[in-house]
Amino acid sequence: MGLVKEDEPLNTGAMVILMGSIAGRILQAADLYRQELAGKVMIVEASMGAYKSLEARGVHIISYTEQTRNNAVTLGIPADSITILPGDATSTQMEAMIIREYLATKSGIDTLLLVSSAFHTRRASMIFKSAFRKAGIPVYVVCSPSSYTGFNAEKWWRSKEGIQTVSLEYLKIANFVLFERRELKQKVGSKK
Repeated sequence: MGLVKEDEPLNTGAMVILMGSIAGRILQAADLYRQELAGKVMIVEASMGAYKSLEARGVHIISYTEQTRNNAVTLGIPADSITILPGDATSTQMEAMIIREYLATKSGIDTLLLVSSAFHTRRASMIFKSAFRKAGIPVYVVCSPSSYTGFNAEKWWRSKEGIQTVSLEYLKIANFVLFERRELKQKVGSKK
């Protein structure tokens, strides 16, 4: 099983820009938007951790979510096409659960286009598909790996960074399959 999951591009109900490597993911999302593959864009608010303590002391920090939204608008995605979902997410699994909650109350979106770093698309697809399946919500999930992240799936072993990226991603997949997937059984609308 390779890490990169690239599905045939198709017109979807909404595009999800997963938090993480902002630049590569925003560039990919802007390209897809220009191709009219999605008219709506969803972003889950990312956790900023200790930065909230700075804000409590009067220091304004531009959040990852704000940066993502602002860059998307600058690259041509209309602001009114972007939905930011609150959530303080710290993981792809949290993003999937927040989007699942949102879609459970919104009709009309039955296909999602996930935009992420190339090496992250396999795991992201597994998480999102499992989240919707376990909740009984019929949503078709497709992936578009960012071509801007520089990950080479065919020559990853030639660099220290490639070896670290692939090793860590496979560990995260194993962790999801063995442990985290159980958390997705939580019913829509219920809180832990």
